[in-house]
Amino acid sequence: MPDLVAPGLDVLFCGINPGAWSGALGHHFAHPGNRFWKVLHLAGFTDVQLNAAEERRLLECRLGITNLVSRTTTAAAELAPDELRRGAVQLERTVRRVLPKTVAFLGIGAYRVAFARPRATVGPQAETLASVTVWLLPNPSGLQACYGLDRLVELFGALRASVQGSA
Repeated sequence: MPDLVAPGLDVLFCGINPGAWSGALGHHFAHPGNRFWKVLHLAGFTDVQLNAAEERRLLECRLGITNLVSRTTTAAAELAPDELRRGAVQLERTVRRVLPKTVAFLGIGAYRVAFARPRATVGPQAETLASVTVWLLPNPSGLQACYGLDRLVELFGALRASVQGSA
């Protein structure tokens, strides 16, 4: 699935990898149970709630999407640690090329493995990626029941406030 990127993004969202549903449809966060599009809207990133088929409209909002690993799986747990680490190297190249203000990782466990940060927690990170600010957010998949919709909106909203504050 191709990246949705352009130079000068405010936020480059980085998913773990495309799920089977997204891979089949060719759009990021396409599974109906994924809360990404709803959370983006409720957190104020978009004026209306977009859907996966409208993903290109994110570029108008200075938002982009990429994945740590491009391989489609039915579950992120199918990814090997070395795949995540290789993805981190490729992601750094992408970040250097498009230079967003912030990279927001959507998946705590994958980030911890890919960047050898086993104690990383949600929120802004002390480390940068290619001199770009890094945020760590929970995966918005409906399978991540430990983060309810309200909490996801709160966390994504904090990212939005941070990006707006740096404008």
